[in-house]
Amino acid sequence: MIDMLKELIKIESYTKKGANEALHFCADWLEKKGQKVTIHDNNGFLMLTATKGKGEETIIWNGHVDVVPGHDEQFSPMVEQQRLYGRGTADMRAGVAAMMQAFVDLDENKLNRIVQLHIVTDEEIGGRNTSKWLVDQGFTGDFVICGEPTGLKVGLQSKGILHMDMTFKGQPAHGSRPWEGVNAIESAMKFHMATSELPFRKESTEYYDQPSVNLAIIKAGERYNMVPEICEMSYDIRYMPGQDPDEIARQMAELADALNLEMEYETSGASTPALITPEDNPYVVNLQKAIRQTTDKDAVLFGQHGAADTRYYFAAPQCKGAIEFGPVGDDWHGNAEYVSIPSVHEYKEILVTHAQAK
Repeated sequence: MIDMLKELIKIESYTKKGANEALHFCADWLEKKGQKVTIHDNNGFLMLTATKGKGEETIIWNGHVDVVPGHDEQFSPMVEQQRLYGRGTADMRAGVAAMMQAFVDLDENKLNRIVQLHIVTDEEIGGRNTSKWLVDQGFTGDFVICGEPTGLKVGLQSKGILHMDMTFKGQPAHGSRPWEGVNAIESAMKFHMATSELPFRKESTEYYDQPSVNLAIIKAGERYNMVPEICEMSYDIRYMPGQDPDEIARQMAELADALNLEMEYETSGASTPALITPEDNPYVVNLQKAIRQTTDKDAVLFGQHGAADTRYYFAAPQCKGAIEFGPVGDDWHGNAEYVSIPSVHEYKEILVTHAQAK
C-alpha cells in the first residue's frame, strides 16, 4: 500500500491531465488486484466507482487524487521518521491509497451492506464535475466518509460557505490634494477593521470558537497621482452550523450604512450549507467502536473548518450522514506536507472493521 502511495505521489496531478493520469493509475492498480471498476467522464474530468457487498444500506468511501500545485521536489516522495513527505500525501492521496487497499481487503462474506469506492479528480477546484456529478447520477449512500486529513479524528460538522463581493465607491481627486476626494481604499479599510465587532463574529458553538472570515481579494487604484474612486473587496466567510448566511450579509451591509460608506455588494456560495451529522448517528457510533478497537484510543469528534465533497452527498435524500475522516498528517497545501505512515495502516484497518461491522 505504501509503495503504491509513493508511486501515486509522483504524478503531478494539479492539472486536469495529471489528475486523470492519477485516476487511471488507481484504476489499473485496482484491476490488477482483481477488482472491477468503472471509469466515468464528465466534461473531461474522470472518476471511478467500484462496488462490493449486498444489502439495503450503502456506505460510500470518497477520495480525490487531484492536488494543489507544488514544487518539483514535492513529487519525489521522501520517508523520514515514519513520515512520508510529498505533495498530496495528506490531502489526500494517503486517504485514497488506504481506501483502495481497504476495498481490496473487504471480505464479501462478512459484508451485510454495500460499499462503494468513489475516486474523483476535481475536489480542489470545487468537486462539481465529479462528486456532485456522481450524486446527480444516483451514486448515493446512507453514510459517506470523505478521506480528508483529520488525524484519525471524526469530522462530524463542517462550516458553510458565503462569498461576498463588495464595491466601495469614493470620489476621485488629484493625488497631491487627497482631502478634495474620498479614497475608496481607505473606506474599504475602515469597513474591514470594523467587521471584527459584528455580532456574527462573536458567536461560538460546541465545535467552533468562531466563524472564519478571510479577506481574500482587493482590487483598487490605477495611478500614483489619483485618489482611487473604486475599491473592490471580496470575503470568503465560513459560517458555523446554526448561523444564517442571509443574516451575516445583512450585518455586513448595515455596517457600511452605519459607517456612512457607499458600498454595493453581491453574495454567492450561500447554497453551500453548514453540515451536521449527529453524534448518535449509528454509523458514527460504529465508527467510534472501530477506532477504539484498532487504536485502543477513544475517538475524537470535531468540526471541520473547510468544506469537502461531503456537501454533495449530504444533499441526497438517502444520506443519513456524511463525515470527513482520514489519516494523520500536516501542512497540507504547504511545503512540508506529510502523512504518518503508521496512521495510514490504522486508517485502512478502521475502514475495513467499520464496513464489516454487524
